[in-house]
Amino acid sequence: MAILEVEHIMKTFDRTEVLKDISFSMEEGQVLSIIGSSGSGKTTLLRCLNFLEQPTSGKIRVNGETLFDSDSPETRNESEIRKKRLHFGLVFQNFNLFPQYTALGNVMLAKELQAKERPDYKNNKKAIHLEIEKEARMLLTKMGLQDRMENYPHQLSGGQCQRVAIARALALNPDILCFDEPTSALDPELTGEVLKVIRELAEENRTMIIVTHEMSFAKNVASQVMFMDDGHILEYGTPEDVFDHPTQERTRQFLARYNEE
Repeated sequence: MAILEVEHIMKTFDRTEVLKDISFSMEEGQVLSIIGSSGSGKTTLLRCLNFLEQPTSGKIRVNGETLFDSDSPETRNESEIRKKRLHFGLVFQNFNLFPQYTALGNVMLAKELQAKERPDYKNNKKAIHLEIEKEARMLLTKMGLQDRMENYPHQLSGGQCQRVAIARALALNPDILCFDEPTSALDPELTGEVLKVIRELAEENRTMIIVTHEMSFAKNVASQVMFMDDGHILEYGTPEDVFDHPTQERTRQFLARYNEE
């Protein structure tokens, strides 16, 4: 069974169609790289999957559970949508860390907010907090930040901030980890740091969707590649299919431009 099924997703802002009949599916452990020009709808698609934007129409299912169906008003309930976001972990382009929290605090925050809804929270607050802290420290150590846990975002490099953001996205153990151009705000050296972490996650069979302009990364790490243009999916297949045997002229033009660079 597919871990993610997206059927006929449309998204309109005012009168502008940003996503136009988007359909695809993913199996557990797959890494999907989404490529395309700026304005092609890549980020909007991720935001719809994470329910930061609500699709105008279509369906989204994870592990067979319908998270969104434009024909079912109950799937639009805001309190339910907050729960559905837990299926996805999102790493933003510009980190979006909370400046008032340390690296450790940023990673712990979502889990602590979730824990407060547990019926046993008041009676076991200290033990629950210690367990959340232990897990957060393990994640930050995995990101190579064992010596920077007490630092605030302004005391960290861009690459370190992005690794904190990845740890934060992993904290709730999402079904699907999503990256929205995670290296576009970084210089080449820091880009390498972050891509190394993402490669390691891919080797752990994490299911991931990565919007990226790093063509070599998309070709060498992804199991599937999607090329978007003007709100449509123009190509979808293995890296070899998309990069070596594109079927659309628009895809060939896009890849030729990157090859020239």
